[in-house]
Amino acid sequence: MQLSVTVRGSDADVVSYLIAKNPNNPYERDEKGFKVRLAYPVFTKEEVQFVIYVKPDPIDLVRNSSDLFDITHYINDREFAVSSLFITSIRKALGTALNGKPDEKYEKWVDHLFEIKLEFGPVATDLRNQEIADLFEPMGYKVEIESGESVFFEKSSARFVTISGRQSVQNTLKHVSILIPVIDNYKHYFLDEREVEKLERYGEGWLETHPLKQMIVKRALRFNALISKSKYYEKKPLIRNQEESPRIRLNDQRYEAILNVIRTLPQRETIVDLGAGEGRLSVQLGFVEGVKEILSIEPSSKARLKAIERFGQVINKEGYVEPQSLIGSLFYFDSRLQNKDIIILCEVIEHIDEERLPKIFNTIFNDYRPKTLIVTTPNQEYNVVYEMDEAMRHNDHRYEWTRAEFAQHVELWSQNYPYQISIQGIGEEHPTYGQPTQMAILRREEA
Repeated sequence: MQLSVTVRGSDADVVSYLIAKNPNNPYERDEKGFKVRLAYPVFTKEEVQFVIYVKPDPIDLVRNSSDLFDITHYINDREFAVSSLFITSIRKALGTALNGKPDEKYEKWVDHLFEIKLEFGPVATDLRNQEIADLFEPMGYKVEIESGESVFFEKSSARFVTISGRQSVQNTLKHVSILIPVIDNYKHYFLDEREVEKLERYGEGWLETHPLKQMIVKRALRFNALISKSKYYEKKPLIRNQEESPRIRLNDQRYEAILNVIRTLPQRETIVDLGAGEGRLSVQLGFVEGVKEILSIEPSSKARLKAIERFGQVINKEGYVEPQSLIGSLFYFDSRLQNKDIIILCEVIEHIDEERLPKIFNTIFNDYRPKTLIVTTPNQEYNVVYEMDEAMRHNDHRYEWTRAEFAQHVELWSQNYPYQISIQGIGEEHPTYGQPTQMAILRREEA
């Protein structure tokens, strides 16, 4: 993954002092499992091009994980895709330029406007090309976007983006530092209050007046608990047309809805995330006040390795409870899961053959006996809003239920056990088709 910056104009060579990198000395540093390199393919008085390149070490990324013999974990897209991980890796290398703190002799050049062209990609995104252009054009950039189609894939989420305009080096780097993760709309590390500080530091001077400010803030911070802390967030409702509406990933909305339910429960010390996948929900549970134990249960070694890596990225966070990643399956009784306060099945049941579900829920209610069970699954009715016709949302889904079907199944599973049922929706609500995700909360009456 790489980013290229070309600067043209009189005294363009001063850029080497603004980024504090000598063109005669190749820059190479190791940064937390990544090798960061910077080089100047072009360096003249009137034109300078520098390229910063990041290569992850797949072995180092899993050095402290279990199941190291699973070689598939070493194969991933992080070497190729520009993402939040890439931005985190290069911020230190470009810190002098980003913070506008070169040698005193060159401080007058920090705000100098050059003719700049910046290129990056591939970056995976759910945004349309025009939406990407709308992020950069308000700052005066001309935007060119090349899609990642090839002879192998007719459609691709990958984009190669070129922006050009008259800008200072510092501002250009600030812009991409915030907007590349916004385009990617995924964070490869745990988000906390420091993410708000970064947004405010690098958004200063341009984000305040950006027409898509709310969209940028929401995609950059993702969780309402962080979004509300940003000075750029406007609490009053905004009138937007469909083209400008900021999209928060449905997965994030699910996690936040589950966390909000858990925070209201009087008994939440012990939690089981059953079918935890790569641990995205488990790691969030570690920050819920009152939680003392989290069992992150997953049968896939590949997914568990990614979860363990994710858990390990949260270091020295006060009050954080690190989840335990354990091999386990819904199909087999596991005494470690008995008598916990909460069991969660987040987007799990739709991946299981329907005829196997009664036995699974009998084990949960009769043997595990959680005080609260939380189950989420897609609302099949909402697929009309996605214009999906007869297709399901994932090729591994065995079925997707309507709201009535889900309620009927929940009632059937729990009918012989003392659980009170509450069902609610998650996500943007349609007046006819409801919300995209449905969530059942079952609380044991004696609890």
